[in-house]
Amino acid sequence: MSPSVGPVIAAVDEIVDQYRDQCLWFLRQDYYPATNAERLRMLEYIERYGDLDAYRRAARLKRWLLQSSSAPSAA
Repeated sequence: MSPSVGPVIAAVDEIVDQYRDQCLWFLRQDYYPATNAERLRMLEYIERYGDLDAYRRAARLKRWLLQSSSAPSAA
């Protein structure tokens, strides 16, 4: 994992906390995504069920996750 991914993971955990009641009500209260695939799925739920701000924030985080996940394969 690249060093720049750490803050993105923390930001995903933060947005999951913020939108848990509105968008992720069907998950356990202590659930946090552990893999990039799980993070991307949570961000998609937030985009789909959240407000415009949630959509924009989730889309930005998804771009960062997708960028960092494809970096090793490009080398």
